[in-house]
Amino acid sequence: MTTRTRHATRPFLPSLLPALLVLCSPAFAQTQPQAGRDDALSLSFDAARARMIDRSDKLAAARAAVDAKELQGQGLKGLGGPSISVSGLAYAYNANLNLDLDPLNQKLGQLGSSLPTSIQSVIARVPIPQLPNSYTLNRHDTGANASISAVWPLYVGGATDAVRGFVSAQTREAQADAEQAGHEVDTLLVQRYFGAQLARRAAALRLQAERTIAQHDSAAQKMLAAGVISRVERLQASAAYEEARRNARKAENDAALASVALARTVRADGSVAPQTPLFLISTPIEPLNYFIDSALTRHPGLDKVAAKKSQAEQLHEGEEALRRPQVIAFGTRELKSGNADWVAGVGVRWTLYDSVDRDKLAAASLKQVEQAERTDAQARSDISLLVERNWRALENARRQYLEMKASVELAQEVVKLRTAGLREGTSTTLDLIDAETNQAKVLTERAQAANDYVQALAQLLESAGLSEKFSDYIARADVKVN
Repeated sequence: MTTRTRHATRPFLPSLLPALLVLCSPAFAQTQPQAGRDDALSLSFDAARARMIDRSDKLAAARAAVDAKELQGQGLKGLGGPSISVSGLAYAYNANLNLDLDPLNQKLGQLGSSLPTSIQSVIARVPIPQLPNSYTLNRHDTGANASISAVWPLYVGGATDAVRGFVSAQTREAQADAEQAGHEVDTLLVQRYFGAQLARRAAALRLQAERTIAQHDSAAQKMLAAGVISRVERLQASAAYEEARRNARKAENDAALASVALARTVRADGSVAPQTPLFLISTPIEPLNYFIDSALTRHPGLDKVAAKKSQAEQLHEGEEALRRPQVIAFGTRELKSGNADWVAGVGVRWTLYDSVDRDKLAAASLKQVEQAERTDAQARSDISLLVERNWRALENARRQYLEMKASVELAQEVVKLRTAGLREGTSTTLDLIDAETNQAKVLTERAQAANDYVQALAQLLESAGLSEKFSDYIARADVKVN
């Protein structure tokens, strides 16, 4: 029955399918609007990277940490040198001293009894005055004093060098962290920039598929009214259109979210439209050993481990310095003219016994040095493995993209075949819808393969310490997914 229906409807097909044929033509596909808002900020990858570097809070925090350590190192550059200070004071005082005069009065009263009788008779006629029972002495004054003092550690066992070396190692660690932060934000930008590009392309393909299938659905309604297709075929076309609508809305929302994520990354208001397309270098890039050698010399993780080792070594030197004697010169002088007071000398201090076990502390610091050495060896092994994994992922993505060319060509040929078959009555509307849906799916999957390649490249460059060279690979690309 189906065959007879198809043959019977051939005279009606030209009047029902022109829109389908136009929608399936290459010209229509090229004129479809891209998903995204017209007011979005258009940025190339290099422009987005420059904007991100200038405005990234993570990079600013890392730079601030480096600046803090550098300033701290500069502040301790003169540690161990002389220290000169001036001190001064102004004072006022009031002092009272209470004297008890009763004993003295008693002595005076007894004075006459020890004299000769002739003299006692004379004294008796002359009364001896009495002193008060007590008397208060008061002294008060004001004054000022100033002096200059100097202290110069002549020898402290190398403690000052250990402190400066420790702070210098902390600075190198902060620099390694800042470099690692730079690589991480570069990789994050690649993820969000080309992720947004992929989402926009997927949304455009889904939107195009929705519009095409909408025309098919409308044509199927007319064909049902004309009695040339069954109700089941009509319902199948309607269900396909509803699924295409859902997929298009979901892809549109995904693209909007990806655009917002990219805008947050580059600190832009509104949405961002990436202009650099997904890309691929069709030939293999540098060999694996090139990236492993680069990673073992440039990876910031290794610089951080080296800085940690240096810190442990300086802590050990500091522990050893406490075992040695300390020699300090000192002096002070009053700031006044004339015969001023002053003192100067040299002091020596050597701890003969300490309740702290210095041998154990020295052994502990040496263990920290050993820990850093072991960590370095493990880090080199892990980084080499990470580089190889990323390099192989890149190669897999490259081959997958190139191998999908046949699938894309097949999907396009099937669409042409189903279009011609519908015109000739050998295919149904649902066959054409399935073919066009599959074509959009295959094109999206190939774009995903290109994105996998780009993301693998970014991760490979980060693991090799070469994230800043990502733009060089964009320039080398011979495949652009527009």
